[in-house]
Amino acid sequence: MTETSRRAALADIREFLFRAGALAVLLVLLFGVVFGLALQPDDTMHPHIKPGDLLFFYRLPRGYTAGEVVVLDKDGRRYTGRVAARGGDTVEVTAANSLIINGSVVAEPDIYEPTPPYEDGPAYPLTLAEGEYFILCDARAGAHHQDHGAAEGQHRLVKGHAAPEAA
Repeated sequence: MTETSRRAALADIREFLFRAGALAVLLVLLFGVVFGLALQPDDTMHPHIKPGDLLFFYRLPRGYTAGEVVVLDKDGRRYTGRVAARGGDTVEVTAANSLIINGSVVAEPDIYEPTPPYEDGPAYPLTLAEGEYFILCDARAGAHHQDHGAAEGQHRLVKGHAAPEAA
């Protein structure tokens, strides 16, 4: 191997390593700061999201609206839930298993289970402060207040907005 071809090969290797490093930094930034990936750990979002489904979520939204699926971390555990209400809304879960937001019963045609009040849940009616979200799972019967169900989530706990389900 001549000195010229050796220098050319080393230049090619340096260029490859530089590009591979730049790609690695870009991927870390994209999937560590902008986007996230998570596996759905349980059936609390059944039937829309099933255990083992891969969730692709966006970490930088400015806020969330009712009906959006979010990924959140609470007490070291990752959860998936659907935003039912946001800051400024008043929420009530009645003994008749109705979800009432701002005085109106919420019609949830894609939720197949009643929304029961939890014995150890918050006192109703509950008015959410700015930056708080009332998050419920879709499979309401098996949810527990401390684990998932009727828990208000502060904006800092919510890790991102999950990509919508395929139609």
